[in-house]
Amino acid sequence: MKKDGESNTSLSSNFIHNIIDKDIEEGVYNGRVHTRFPPEPNGYLHIGHAKAICIDFGTAEKYNGLCNLRFDDTNPTKEDVEYVESIKEDVRWLGFDWGDRLYYASDYFDKFYEYAVKLIKKGKAYVCDLSPEEIRQYRGTLTQPGKESPYRNRSVEENLDLFERMKNGEFEEGSRVLRAKIDMASPNLNMRDPVLYRIQYATHHRTGDKWCIYPMYDYAHPLEDAIEGITHSLCTLEFEDHRPLYDWVLRECEIENPPKQIEFARLNLTGTVMSKRKLKQLVEEGYVDGWDDPRMPTISGLRRRGYTPEAIKDFIERVGVSKSNSVVDMSMLEHCIREDLKLKVPRVMGVLRPLKVVITNYPEGQVEWLEAEVNQENSEMGTKKIPFSRIVYIERDDFMENPPKKYKRLSPGVEVRLKNAYFIKCEEVIKDEKTGEIIELHCTYDPKTKSGTGFNERKPKGTIHWVSAEHAVKAEVRLYDRLLLDVDEDDEKSDWKDKLNPNSLEMLTDCYLEPFVAKGKPGDKYQFLRHGYFSIDPINTTENKLVFNRIVALRDSWKKISSKK
Repeated sequence: MKKDGESNTSLSSNFIHNIIDKDIEEGVYNGRVHTRFPPEPNGYLHIGHAKAICIDFGTAEKYNGLCNLRFDDTNPTKEDVEYVESIKEDVRWLGFDWGDRLYYASDYFDKFYEYAVKLIKKGKAYVCDLSPEEIRQYRGTLTQPGKESPYRNRSVEENLDLFERMKNGEFEEGSRVLRAKIDMASPNLNMRDPVLYRIQYATHHRTGDKWCIYPMYDYAHPLEDAIEGITHSLCTLEFEDHRPLYDWVLRECEIENPPKQIEFARLNLTGTVMSKRKLKQLVEEGYVDGWDDPRMPTISGLRRRGYTPEAIKDFIERVGVSKSNSVVDMSMLEHCIREDLKLKVPRVMGVLRPLKVVITNYPEGQVEWLEAEVNQENSEMGTKKIPFSRIVYIERDDFMENPPKKYKRLSPGVEVRLKNAYFIKCEEVIKDEKTGEIIELHCTYDPKTKSGTGFNERKPKGTIHWVSAEHAVKAEVRLYDRLLLDVDEDDEKSDWKDKLNPNSLEMLTDCYLEPFVAKGKPGDKYQFLRHGYFSIDPINTTENKLVFNRIVALRDSWKKISSKK
């Protein structure tokens, strides 16, 4: 584990690095290490992709190698330039640079076609007229071998002719595919004559209408790696069963010094979903406000919420790299952002649910500017001035008219300290005549008790935060919580939307903050005393409206809540 202040760019040594160390020692790839991060541009990246980004780029950096950013844009019906740009932004934000090595699978469509022709000529691929449903039926099961397609033994000449006609747009979509000729009795279903090409009449975001046949990912992926000179192709564990096909494509296409595929466990988090398909459902069905909604586990959502690249990298470092899938508790990620921010950000007083307090014996019109540290744990951040006046706001929860015995905040006849200011005592409670709701407190203060004077003649019941009503900055504050109620949520459950937390967002529109935040810019972060860490929202904040997102509470209360269910 790295210490505070050290770079988290590359991960600690792990089994992937052990494999690479052995390759270097044995002179494989002449000591080169060249990786790639290959996202599909069909959605926004989430924190699971952040793990892959850190592993791909971090491994290359560890060995002074190279890492490409490559878009696997082989399915034009699901891809969009919006996703391409968001992915580039996310990778840059995490602190990684692909230099001049930005590539697309579509860069190689001509080469893929040439390799497919080569496979046909070798008798290793054929055009199949079975429908998608028939292909599934012929494929067999885990316990039963598949059946050979009746079109499997077409001549090389016929296959070359049909494949060219597929390319030329002579056949209907779904009527024919190009399949590899491997082994329909293989125990690995991926090797039972997998589809290499399908017909799709769709406009591609880069190649337009040049192509109407598109390669399947399992065929394109190894060839992309080979064309780019990748040495170690790092994938998540679900691709382990695809590795024999990866190696078959490279072998039959006669690739010299082929890349090596290595699989690692994907990242799963409690309290959220990590399936791109399900995240897309949340967006399209209106459960969240876009891909960058701060409740989403997307990198853009975490960024908007106020998470930092350093915290995410630290989290991934702590999770580690293994070969076994597991679920990581969200509280670990929350711990990492607290650790990252605690010495970095200013600490301010903010009243989220205000209760008006009139200090009746404080002179009307008088204002004192009290001095306080910007961050009590980091004196290098200096000091600030806080205005104090006759009318202040305190947190509604910090007053109780009939408190229990051990209550340590304000109540009738009880004295508490206003942080960095004076002792006050509640003398009178003002209520709404119709509803009985407490709307105002009348208190008195003792001028001898000013903070910093050394007054110690008596102790207050407790210390509470406050803001001067005249000087307070009004803001909207959004309190975010877990997206799912069930912290043990299995991403594959069909009823996952029933687990959505109805209280994942609470919007407070009548909040008051000390004036220190008035000059804050979108993205600036603060600790609100006793409430947690907050960031100025970059989307909804305007010149006339300040909006804060809660990044994380000061303590992990979720475990206590969930343990009571």
